[in-house]
Amino acid sequence: MGVNIFLFVWYYFYYDLGDEFFYTRHLLGSALAWARAPAAVLNFNCMLILLPVCRNLLSLIRGSFMCCGRTIRKQLDKNLTFHKLVAYMIGLMTAVHMVAHLHGVVEQQQTGRIRQTEHSSVRAGGRREHLQIPTYFVFTTIAGLTGVVITLALILIITSSMEVIRRNYFEVFWYTHHLFIIFFAGLVFHGAGRIVRSQQNEKAHNFTFCKDRPEDWGLIPECPLPTFAGGFPKTWMWVIGPMFFYVCERLLRFVRFMQTVHYRKIVMRPSKVLELQLVKSGFKMDVGQYVFLNCPAISQLEWHPFTMTSAPEEDFFSVHIRSAGDWTDKLIDIIQQQSSWMGVDGPFGTASEDVFDYEVSMLVGAGIGVTPFASILKSIWYKFKEGNPKLRTRKIYFYWLCRETHAFEWFADLLCVLEKEMEERGMGHFLTYKLFLTGWDQNIADHAKVQVDADTDVITGLKQKTHYGRPVWDKEFEQIRKENPTSVVGTFLCGPEALGKVLEKKCAKYSEVDPRKTRFYFNKENF
Repeated sequence: MGVNIFLFVWYYFYYDLGDEFFYTRHLLGSALAWARAPAAVLNFNCMLILLPVCRNLLSLIRGSFMCCGRTIRKQLDKNLTFHKLVAYMIGLMTAVHMVAHLHGVVEQQQTGRIRQTEHSSVRAGGRREHLQIPTYFVFTTIAGLTGVVITLALILIITSSMEVIRRNYFEVFWYTHHLFIIFFAGLVFHGAGRIVRSQQNEKAHNFTFCKDRPEDWGLIPECPLPTFAGGFPKTWMWVIGPMFFYVCERLLRFVRFMQTVHYRKIVMRPSKVLELQLVKSGFKMDVGQYVFLNCPAISQLEWHPFTMTSAPEEDFFSVHIRSAGDWTDKLIDIIQQQSSWMGVDGPFGTASEDVFDYEVSMLVGAGIGVTPFASILKSIWYKFKEGNPKLRTRKIYFYWLCRETHAFEWFADLLCVLEKEMEERGMGHFLTYKLFLTGWDQNIADHAKVQVDADTDVITGLKQKTHYGRPVWDKEFEQIRKENPTSVVGTFLCGPEALGKVLEKKCAKYSEVDPRKTRFYFNKENF
């Protein structure tokens, strides 16, 4: 934001006070500065907009460079939030830039300033009459035509990016977002018309002396005719680097798409959850990472992110796909009927990669959001089984919130194995897990009351009983702080934004000011 403000103010005063733009300001008034300042901000933000969606570049920075500390990695995990903020700034500056230019053209038409300074207008381009008409300017100049194309593309991109469109009509969002190709093409050529012109001979033609003597221009040596020229287009210099990185990104995605992926196992879990166990040559992953999947039988362009549920120690990688829309419904139907070609791009890093960097970790999953924690818990099981001495984590608190009882079934087996493994090793204290059923009917509640004294839970078969309702987070955070009075606790969420805001506030509330005492660090999965 600071850079945006600096660029706007700097270029506003540059065009509002610069001697070489005196006659241009005389024609356009304040519209000149109000048009050029947003243009500078637009160049900067258009340089930034592509970088947050270069997933491979971000993963390289996040995972390969040891200089990336916890704070930097957390910022990288907010890449999509940054992408949206940059997009909002582009939309705002485009509106200001467009209105200012149109206002300048209208002002020329109404005041007749071009006729009053006829000599300079001829030197500036020789379009004395036609440029006074806004519609003629818009549809007959390079700047006008490309401006219309850019604006229409941007309107479609922004409107189709609204939450309601993304959630319910993802295909509309996906296809209209690729109008960015037209947007950037128009952006590069937008300045080729060089319509904003500055005086080139301001030293020979001193405007302070000559501005009130237009009848002497070209007749006396002190006032030669002013000459004008458009500025060299600079937008391409701002965007060429990010465009290169993005082209490399897409080429890498295509190469990965062409690599063969083999199906190891296909399982249809309860609650319409499809488990795919896949094998790909040279594929290496870490806990909590995700991949993008593409099914050409549905669409060759659509890629959707899925967190992997397998552990790095396994010789395959797996994803659990819940039926949640047209694309997932079609994928489940196709996979159940026949094994279709599957394109895989990734893996990519997320906040959950850092779970083993904390002595104490608090994992919160909502619904299918449990998937990254399945990978983490599996990896822990393998580490204990192999006696891995590098395991720094000494305590894990796991919370899973679900609406349906069937959703617990596919994950309960893993928890049962972990529960047994910890008890056999005398480490029953290592994993504390709580399952919360947020939706139930009276029959389930009555059955649970009858079985309240049973050794295992009536729903999951685990020793830990299922809780009915939502967690009281103040109570949970207070308990964790009490049990770990001098620890740094990493809080990880894969779930809805509303829950993320609640947990982030609780992390701040229950973190001690003294760095030697309990501190909570909030991390959230972002796709």
